[in-house]
Amino acid sequence: MAISSRSRATRGRGHRSPAAVLLTLSILLGVWTGPVWGAAADASGGKLRMSADSAVLIDWNTGRILYAKAATKPRPMASTTKIMTGLLVLEKGNLSDVVTVSRRAAATPGSSMHIRTGERLTLERLLYGVLMRSGNDASVAVAEHIAGTEAAFVAMMNAKARALGAYNTQFRNPHGLTAPGHYSTAFDLALMARAALANPAFADIVATREKLFVTAEEERQVTLRNTNRLLWSFEGADGVKTGTTSAAGKCLVASATRGDEKLIAVVLHSSDRYGDAAKLLSYGFDHYRVVRLAGAGEVVRTLRVSGGIALRAAIVAVDQYAAALSEEEMARSRVEWDLPATLRAPLDAGELVGEVRVYVDGEIRETYPLVTRDENPRRTLWLVFLRGFLPLVRWLAGVGIG
Repeated sequence: MAISSRSRATRGRGHRSPAAVLLTLSILLGVWTGPVWGAAADASGGKLRMSADSAVLIDWNTGRILYAKAATKPRPMASTTKIMTGLLVLEKGNLSDVVTVSRRAAATPGSSMHIRTGERLTLERLLYGVLMRSGNDASVAVAEHIAGTEAAFVAMMNAKARALGAYNTQFRNPHGLTAPGHYSTAFDLALMARAALANPAFADIVATREKLFVTAEEERQVTLRNTNRLLWSFEGADGVKTGTTSAAGKCLVASATRGDEKLIAVVLHSSDRYGDAAKLLSYGFDHYRVVRLAGAGEVVRTLRVSGGIALRAAIVAVDQYAAALSEEEMARSRVEWDLPATLRAPLDAGELVGEVRVYVDGEIRETYPLVTRDENPRRTLWLVFLRGFLPLVRWLAGVGIG
């Protein structure tokens, strides 16, 4: 991969708004589900054969789609629903809270944690039951605790889905039992899993194979075993969630990490969900590499500043910047840092001053903004005086105190 740098003339005061930068990042990092991703197809060149009716493989770091099969077709998604349930519990709840199980929660049919009406359990234990044991009863219990009612929690789920860009998803319950109007897509589930895995507590729970709890009231041990068999059979597997109903078929949202690479595979209505997911993840690890450009807040350049209090400005990355490229693309790619030779004060902290671009075959693949780290006011005689005078006053005060 070639690296180049372009300088522009000293820039004026005009710059893109934070909202525009956020929209650009959303599109590039895979949060936007409009035309950019709508045209995604089988990136493997037809080499992969899936038994799943819908499937997608994305790079967790960048959001790039590496494989897609009917990835935007709405379908029932069974207990993969609980990815959103778990994410909201972690964002809105306190895991040390004690939850009293309602009659409604205890009576929820389907896969169960076997909790009883009136039983008191910590939110943490219930969350493990949701994500590891896939307890429908536990899902209703945590929903009622967080939002007061199951319906109110479902409204929160739908709002969060929209915020993440999962526009082809609609929830009717927090557990995934078949219901009219309850659906998602392989791509939307990958988006939700990507956001959830950024939460360390969520990532830790879904990577856990077995969890032992001691019940204080009954003085007995309870062991929860993860329903995701890929955790035992695939190197680097660390999540995420299984799901099965007659309408949805066998579903799996799977993740795996090897070195700096983390991939998310989603298979819906599959006759071999573990085989399909393993095939997708292996394809990603075998054919793609993540090229790290900059870490969040990392200083990538320092530039001269004309007319400022400070003579130089630190230029930083807004977020972690990386590109997922195939081995073939690596040989045909280059990175260009587009920054002016000199900046003009005044400068705001976080002001957009340039960008880094990744080209493949001469076409832009990724674009990321570069911003100033610190505020830098315009240099005036009064500011110059204060800058020199105030340290002297502090020194004199110190001498006087001594």
